[in-house]
Amino acid sequence: MKSNEPAADPSPPLADRSASSEAEAESAPLRIDDDDRYGRLRLISWWRQERLAAARILVVGAGALGNEVLKNLALVGVGTTYVIDLDEVDTSNLSRSVLFRAGDSGASKADVAARRALELNPEIAIIPIHGDVITDVGLGLFADVDLVIGCLDNREARLWVNRQCWKVGTPWVDAGIQEIQGVVKVFVPPDSACYECAMTERDYQLLNLRYSCPLLKRDEILAGKVPTAPTIASMMAALEVQEALKILHGMPVAAGSALVFNGVANQFYSTRLPRRENCLSHETYPEPAEVPLGHEDTVAELFAVARDGTEAEPGLEGPLSLALERELVAAVECPRCGWRVEVNRPRTKVRQSEATCPNCREAARPEILSGVEEGSPHAAGTLKGAGVPAYDIVRVDGAEESRFFLLAGDRRAVLRDHDGEDGR
Repeated sequence: MKSNEPAADPSPPLADRSASSEAEAESAPLRIDDDDRYGRLRLISWWRQERLAAARILVVGAGALGNEVLKNLALVGVGTTYVIDLDEVDTSNLSRSVLFRAGDSGASKADVAARRALELNPEIAIIPIHGDVITDVGLGLFADVDLVIGCLDNREARLWVNRQCWKVGTPWVDAGIQEIQGVVKVFVPPDSACYECAMTERDYQLLNLRYSCPLLKRDEILAGKVPTAPTIASMMAALEVQEALKILHGMPVAAGSALVFNGVANQFYSTRLPRRENCLSHETYPEPAEVPLGHEDTVAELFAVARDGTEAEPGLEGPLSLALERELVAAVECPRCGWRVEVNRPRTKVRQSEATCPNCREAARPEILSGVEEGSPHAAGTLKGAGVPAYDIVRVDGAEESRFFLLAGDRRAVLRDHDGEDGR
């Protein structure tokens, strides 16, 4: 007699398949196969190539450190790597970046680095993103990856990455280099110290120097012009990937600590970072509800979903508001002559020079929004127009409570390796 219940899926869940494959690997006799790309790696007693093949990593920055990190991730066979950078290759990169060539001048660093790393190992996927990690990467990607590796050159981006990782509980590894000295830091939410925990008043002062009095980006301050040698980039990137491998294998790491190298004296030392219980970065989001909307859909459509609710949660009541993680410059206006121009871009993407009145030649005032209210003109526009990136996790506030929503309609476009495109 046939059962009315659907037949069970003969393939076990991914977690079970991973566990069973690891168990088989442990029980299998040790063989040296010179035709196996990872044969020598498998000789390491704790090494599990299956874990690396299933891993997803986000690399933020494709400069000197990022080049070395991508090279190492490709060599060890990490399955999917996303790499984001907003810059293009120039001649000064060639002395410190192993994946760049003279003919790459003017091309996207992320695109070039991804292409060259794939030449090292065509079995993996590397997805390049030409953009700014602050404005162009949704929180959904931070939640989906197993860990983040920072290869950054400024405090602002590090602070943003730190806060994003803490919201979704994703570990991240950071490195900084100067001349022949460097430091590597490991952070594991929610219990370890984080990047912001160790920031000093001077760090906040230097961060604020990037902005003018009306909170727009200064034009004259250039980030990343730090003197470095390729040797220290190689060393610190290798340590970053080594810590990442330990995290992926479930091995203990010194979370909330810094490993410092003085290349002049050839001295390593480690230090435990202080954890501040009132640190602003320690905000953790609850599990979001997935909605079939993307950032090209309107804010009003998101409000409609939030008001309708789901099977698990009732809808929000009262006037609704979309909280903006990236403050939006709606317009700039001259207080003297009334000149006004619509901007509608995140504050970090608006330069001070754009807020100069063409009539009075004086600084205009920006109209900055930290939220979009139901019924406002911006509610009729798209989420993208409000500064929300693809595949983000957004917060909608009601009269008495808030809800978090994952813009799952963008998932396929962002996780392009699911389609077998671009990265393979």
